[in-house]
Amino acid sequence: MLAEVHETVGRITTGVVTSAIPALARVDPHRFGLAFAGVDGELEGVGDWDQAFSVQSVSKVFSLALVLAHDGEALWSRVRRQPSVHRFNSLSELDGDCGIPRNPFVNAGALVVTDRLLGITGNAKAAVLDLLHTESGGGPHFDPVVAADEQAHNHRNSAIAHLIADHGNLHHPVEDVLEHYTWHCAIAATCGQLATAALFLARGGIRANGSRLLSAADTTRLNATLLTCGTYDAAGDFAYAVGLPAKSGIGGGILAVIPGRGVLCAWGPALDSHGNSVAGALALSAFTSITGWSIF
Repeated sequence: MLAEVHETVGRITTGVVTSAIPALARVDPHRFGLAFAGVDGELEGVGDWDQAFSVQSVSKVFSLALVLAHDGEALWSRVRRQPSVHRFNSLSELDGDCGIPRNPFVNAGALVVTDRLLGITGNAKAAVLDLLHTESGGGPHFDPVVAADEQAHNHRNSAIAHLIADHGNLHHPVEDVLEHYTWHCAIAATCGQLATAALFLARGGIRANGSRLLSAADTTRLNATLLTCGTYDAAGDFAYAVGLPAKSGIGGGILAVIPGRGVLCAWGPALDSHGNSVAGALALSAFTSITGWSIF
């Protein structure tokens, strides 16, 4: 099935790599990988599925899971769960909403999640990497070149963080929150590693070692939030075309959950106007069409 999807995707010629981070702007736009990790331990991939790439906003899945594991419902007084009609790094809604981000997957929401995780763990960036590393069996790592580039071009996220802080919704210094947020976005991992690391979302919250990270109810709610908010202002179109809870990132990755079956991770660096991978979205749509594995 993965080979058939790979053939369907072919060599995508639409979309452009992000220009926001110089290190990512240099990535070959024609790279493509797709991996499936099954709840039974199966791991299969095609294309560049074992090539590490910058996970960027895909990391927000793991930071949110760690906070929900500790705080449960408490986080939702600081972050809403509503889809946004604006770009992922927009400031336009935030001031009118009194510094309460629309959802945890836009940059504003992820900064608040990082702020809370920093309070829980004392080291948010290490907590996210440790979860990825443990659940995947090793491999994910920080990319200092990407982190340095992000920190040097972080003006919009800095503005977002200062606006949230002005409304009293950050509990740590802006500079500290931005540092930890930037570093966990700068984690590098392969499609196979990311799909394996996220299997707790397909197992009802159960980790690789059999312990529980999230309750079944919180896992369902996190997946629901992924479906409605995980692909930014294109979430409705993505749900229509793919029918799976998913999280994208400007590094070109898209992580998609098939509850009870497994997790898919697609990577294609060329992005559409919403910041989602063109090849990744096409691959996931083809996969669910071939298999019929949709939540609907």
